[in-house]
Amino acid sequence: MTTETLTLAEAEALASAALIAADTSPENAASTARALIRAQADGQGGHGLSRIPSYAAQSAAGKVKGHAVPAIEDIRPGLFRVDAGYGFAYPAYDLALPELAARAKSQGIAACALHRSHHFGVAGHHCETLAEQGLIAFVYGNAPKAMAPWGATQALLGTNPIAFAAPMEPAPLVIDMATTTVARGKILAAREAGKESIPEGWALGPDGKPTTHPATALKGTVAPMGGAKGAALALMVEVMSAALAGAAFGTEASSLFDDEGGPPDLGQSIIALDPGPLSGGAFAARMTALAALYEGMEGARLPGTRRLAAREAAARDGITMDTTLLDKIRAIAGQG
Repeated sequence: MTTETLTLAEAEALASAALIAADTSPENAASTARALIRAQADGQGGHGLSRIPSYAAQSAAGKVKGHAVPAIEDIRPGLFRVDAGYGFAYPAYDLALPELAARAKSQGIAACALHRSHHFGVAGHHCETLAEQGLIAFVYGNAPKAMAPWGATQALLGTNPIAFAAPMEPAPLVIDMATTTVARGKILAAREAGKESIPEGWALGPDGKPTTHPATALKGTVAPMGGAKGAALALMVEVMSAALAGAAFGTEASSLFDDEGGPPDLGQSIIALDPGPLSGGAFAARMTALAALYEGMEGARLPGTRRLAAREAAARDGITMDTTLLDKIRAIAGQG
């Protein structure tokens, strides 16, 4: 396997060029590329550059509306909806998050639901953006079917990530997890990099038997995290995203990995609240004390420390990628 190292700016420019070549507006391409490179820099390759081939194919085919312009629908002072217009999710989040922050700071709590949406990347990034503004945030999002309910063998629910973030010094506390044993994007990343195998325990093939072959795994199901508990969490996320946003359930949504069918029509919801007033002004001090407990315990670490280290290293040294994937992206961008 051969690799290349790109600066973050080079990687972002390449991703944007590929999307523009696939009939995505420059504004939407820039927003999407920025989000993908942020994921790549954080060590989340399944939500990074490996998404470009499938994103570009979907935009070129019209499965994703590359020129969509997201819009806000006001409901109540603390509630609003965002119509992503069957386009990429990231421009919709660029619109939603500032509005959500303003309403949460004014009302104390606010929520929004995104509909006619698409893959929304690293769920924790959206929470982190709000936490950087002093807010606690929760994000729920559904995905096309990839996991069977506990006790069943047929896929019904998606990987359905849930994320949380809270203000903390020196960086927000971010907790982000798929409700499956592994995010499906990691399997996609393995396939796009030309890898012939994935770790055991990640997935089951269409026949319900364990598989280590990426292409077979993408046709099968992913095991729920923690057995029945993970399957129950996935169901909760389905309610808090698809049902709450009035979007397609995972079993109704088209694939995020190919250009076949109509738009996935996924849903996401975000809740933001101002912790200062609710805690009687004690929140910041309590978070500092909580961080100190972790720092003082041997072997303990707060979630997200690896993310921050990876981000710092990527900013300094760039990102190293499989040449196989980069050549695919260059070909899409007309740079092959």
